Amino acid sequence: MGFFSWIVFGAIAGWLANVVVGGPDRRGGCLFSILVGVLGAALGGFIYRLATGNERSFEFDFPSFGVAILGSIVLLALLRLVRGSGRRDSRPPSQR
Repeated sequence: MGFFSWIVFGAIAGWLANVVVGGPDRRGGCLFSILVGVLGAALGGFIYRLATGNERSFEFDFPSFGVAILGSIVLLALLRLVRGSGRRDSRPPSQR
């Protein structure tokens, strides 16, 4: 898969992961979605290898796309968990 294909693949996977994970701070931007998608695809491939023992070739097909989206969701959830753990909501409970 070429460089441009990885960017498009990562942008779509990152955007879909952002939609699935949701939350109030979904404004990561296009570059953030690409980064999450590409790193999520690598993480998804690593998790796939650990779970099945088989290596996943990342050609542009639906199974690879699914692995990339799942990896992106895991990555984004971990990022939100780490980033959100230090935050405190100072608003009163009635305004949350």
